[in-house]
Amino acid sequence: MRVKISAVNKELRTSGRIFKLLNPTFTESRIRLFARLTRKFLRGKTDKSLYCSEQWILGDDNSQMRVCIFKSKELLGKVPGILWLHGGGYGIGVPEQGIGMARAFNQKKQCVMVAPDYRLSVDAPYPAAIDDCYIALLWMKNNAESLGINDSQIFIGGDSAGGGLTAAVSLYARDKKEVNIAFQMPLYPMLDDRMLTESATDNNSPIWNSKSNYYAWKLYLGELFGKDIVPEYAAPARATNYINLPPAATFIGDLEPFRDETILYVENLRNAGVNVSFRIFEGCYHAFEQVCPKAEISKSAIEFITTEYEYAVKNYFADQTI
Repeated sequence: MRVKISAVNKELRTSGRIFKLLNPTFTESRIRLFARLTRKFLRGKTDKSLYCSEQWILGDDNSQMRVCIFKSKELLGKVPGILWLHGGGYGIGVPEQGIGMARAFNQKKQCVMVAPDYRLSVDAPYPAAIDDCYIALLWMKNNAESLGINDSQIFIGGDSAGGGLTAAVSLYARDKKEVNIAFQMPLYPMLDDRMLTESATDNNSPIWNSKSNYYAWKLYLGELFGKDIVPEYAAPARATNYINLPPAATFIGDLEPFRDETILYVENLRNAGVNVSFRIFEGCYHAFEQVCPKAEISKSAIEFITTEYEYAVKNYFADQTI
């Protein structure tokens, strides 16, 4: 799907041009470079409106995993807990990227956001990331009391690769039956390693294109890349059973590679009887609301997902008696 710059929303156009000029494609070497840069410049970021802290928990194979916690400075009773999984093509990023969403959610309804510093593909391929995210989910459930979380409202969300991990962990948690997730928010999720849909084929849009997608999946899947044996927990678009997954809310830009796989994920959930709220934003490329947060269409996207979160707080519960 070739994208003309004239198709991009006017408020997003200049930033899209600049990003394409500075970084036309995330090659493997650029993914590794950006992984180093985000760790160097974003790790330790805080927000004055939130209480920000970090803990180290026991991760996979007895390693220590850093977990960031963002919450209101004064919690009014037990509140929903959101496991938030950052984006970055599975190879880039730190949990501090979720601070903006933590602030936006708390402005609607108080919550405790738990954001794990999961292992990136540049350090360890699948299943390292989902193993870390699931361990963080269990930790959040088991420590709900001390965290100030209502354990009947354990939510999960993330953007891009974090959206893909949201879908994957939702599948995994359903099958493992150790924790019940009440609501999922997989924002413009990275779901399908096969890259065969119209939007994922020859897409040249700003921020994230088909070539970037190819290199990111190659790093994440390692020896599994290009094979038919890729598990659904690695690429959730390969799942065949969507029954009993948590209700969901998500949005997507109509110009980006993940458009069609997100539409299919939503359709599969709905066909399985799962409640889903979904919006497509016209003229928008990948992660537009992060690249241009002051644009009116970006504000609309954030208002949409935070309003859906507010609805979930009032309506979605999942008891942890398993």
